[in-house]
Amino acid sequence: MLPASAWLGALRTWVLILAYGLLAIPHLLWIAAQALRGADGSFGSRLGRALAAPDALRTGFDFARAFVPNLNLSRRFITAYDNRGSALVTRYDDVKDVLRRDGEFAVVYAPRMMAVTGGHNFFLGMQDGPDYQRDVSNMRLVVRRADIAGRVAPFLHDTAAALVAAAGTRIDVPQQLTQRVPARLLAVYFGTPGPDEDQLIEWATLVFWYLFADLKADPELGRRALTAAAGLRAWLDDAIRARKAQPLPVDDVLARCLTLQAAGLPGMDDLGIRNNLLGLIVGAIPTQSKAAVQALGQLFEHPAALAGARQAALCDDDEALTRHVLEALRFDPVNPMIYRHASCDAVIAPNTLRAMRVPQGTMVFAANLSAMFDPLRVADPRSFRTDRPWSDYLLWGDGLHSCFGAHLNRVALPAMLKPLLRLPGLRRAAGAEGRIDCQGTPFPVHFRIECDPV
Repeated sequence: MLPASAWLGALRTWVLILAYGLLAIPHLLWIAAQALRGADGSFGSRLGRALAAPDALRTGFDFARAFVPNLNLSRRFITAYDNRGSALVTRYDDVKDVLRRDGEFAVVYAPRMMAVTGGHNFFLGMQDGPDYQRDVSNMRLVVRRADIAGRVAPFLHDTAAALVAAAGTRIDVPQQLTQRVPARLLAVYFGTPGPDEDQLIEWATLVFWYLFADLKADPELGRRALTAAAGLRAWLDDAIRARKAQPLPVDDVLARCLTLQAAGLPGMDDLGIRNNLLGLIVGAIPTQSKAAVQALGQLFEHPAALAGARQAALCDDDEALTRHVLEALRFDPVNPMIYRHASCDAVIAPNTLRAMRVPQGTMVFAANLSAMFDPLRVADPRSFRTDRPWSDYLLWGDGLHSCFGAHLNRVALPAMLKPLLRLPGLRRAAGAEGRIDCQGTPFPVHFRIECDPV
């Protein structure tokens, strides 16, 4: 039998959940009223933009966790992939469960992956099986976690510091820093320099958008993305041919791939190497830039946390800085929801009052942002805390398709932001320039900050 203290703690948690849910109602009504008074586009479009803001999403999830933690809808919110309706999952345990049941809740990206590569899948679009295990294992052999401390981290720190120093007292963070650093890392560490850096950033961003964020199958975006994919394929094919024709005495990812190819490792022919490098490049540049920018934005929203992050940066306390950055990203993750396709009839949260039957063909939205604010599993979720266990964070998914580069991201994001946070008098630029501007895309395009002369 549970002690009285445990019962009281559980009761307090449930009271908090209900209180958060009730308090969400006037906040959501206020958001709707503001959208009603706006003049930019239709009411529906204004309301959609307002509800997509991080604080509004968190408020909506407060309501959902309290009153409709699992919800089935007949509406198809994603039309880029075939489905019969939508389901929303908001509790921590249920979100983790969906992401780990990959046999029942599958990724859907294969058709577009094949369009991007010219007829072949990439492991992000595969279900578990021999090809998935082969390709992931091959990439882990060449993109090694042991490289992070000795090779990757110093490059990131030096590159970010040089870019910030060159920017002076005003910097457009995505354009001048967070897009550049991962692009330059890939050129050096992967061994695939060129094409033009701006071209590589544009190609990777368009293809990622098409694969993962083009939920309505925009035909113009599709045309631009497939043109970008053709450019990426041709560039990587040329890089592989050039390296094989004239090997270099370097230990980079491409050299390791060719060594495995020479040893006859399955999946390491030229086409397999190209497709796996293409997938990793596309997955790195836009996501790392977006994550770094949104983490910085949330630090500005939490002044005490910003001061703590600045102190950690100035003292070269990389562990404390990492904790500040990851906690900031919890408030505004790259993907607030991760979608999966029900490959069969399934039940979420069985044997509970919130049990939900999900018919085959349903698109399931696992709300990882909501999960990271679930009081049932995350202590004091509304507070900015840097002492959280890693298990509190669902920043890069979970289960079979958790982010391949998650361990790299934990180093790359604070490394990019550290030289910024060390600047004297760090502040947002005045007005709209000091706010994250995505210009109608899923990615930060501009976010300007200023500092005092060094």
